[in-house]
Amino acid sequence: MGHAPAPTAATYATDLGAIRAAQRRIEPFAHRTPVATNATLDAISGRRLWFKCELLQRTGSFKFRGATNAVRMLDDAGAARGVVTHSSGNHAQALALAARMRGIPAHVVMPSNSAEVKKAAVRGYGGRIIECEPTLEARESTAARVIAETGATMIPPYNHPDVMAGQGTIALELLDECPHLDAIVVPLGGGGLISGIAIAAKALKPSIRIIGAEPELAGDAAASKREGSIQPPMKPVTIADGLRAALGPLTFPVVRDLVDDIVLVSEADIAAHMRLAWERMKLTIEPSAAVGVAAACGDWIRARPELADVGVVLCGGNVDLSALPF
Repeated sequence: MGHAPAPTAATYATDLGAIRAAQRRIEPFAHRTPVATNATLDAISGRRLWFKCELLQRTGSFKFRGATNAVRMLDDAGAARGVVTHSSGNHAQALALAARMRGIPAHVVMPSNSAEVKKAAVRGYGGRIIECEPTLEARESTAARVIAETGATMIPPYNHPDVMAGQGTIALELLDECPHLDAIVVPLGGGGLISGIAIAAKALKPSIRIIGAEPELAGDAAASKREGSIQPPMKPVTIADGLRAALGPLTFPVVRDLVDDIVLVSEADIAAHMRLAWERMKLTIEPSAAVGVAAACGDWIRARPELADVGVVLCGGNVDLSALPF
């Protein structure tokens, strides 16, 4: 695949202007996360790696950026009725805290088989949990019922312009600190994170390459890019549970047009690189973040010496310590 073209205004669900506005909007609430380096991982990858530590973001993941931007975009009347989402993971926690910080209700629909540690986190951030059967149909119908009962605004995990803009603020920070980057490696699930980053980064530096990192067992984004249309999600078996979602109609065009390549990573490599980051970097990344580390240290990158400086987004660190893959 050749270089993806630079985005043009109004082509996608968000743009550089909206991402810059999101940065100003969330600045009082979200952390500007540090960029870490590590000589051992540089040696393994054969280049300089720059790790954007979103595991140190509020609620333990990048999701707080998009959730906060979306919550802060609501007018007062809409905000007063609260927000709702269906999520069993990082977005649920992020939206609960973002809503609490604005003083409004957050209704979070979670599958009944969600880990207790995740439910406890959502409650700890002030969210009201409504349990449902562990199917997408049940999640969507339960969320629709909550919206009908409360008038709350739906804030989905990734397929939403304000959420995508919030995630794009990562690229503004990373390129401000590391303007010399040749590429950015981004874990890829539903596409909200990589879409925001790709739109911002390509607008600021058209030559930069955006590399998606996806589990082999959840490789529907790679298939979607290859086929030119959204492919259905695969069975949710990868340990990178944050990357099991399928692309949405707002995120797919960005992945199709602006993501230069998608690297697929094995389950063994996810576990090995999660452990490597824990041991050598002292960063307790979750499996979804380890997908990006594995891609940045793997054969695909090593075969491209022109990518001398590579940013890697460590998307989160919310780990169920009772279910470690090593």
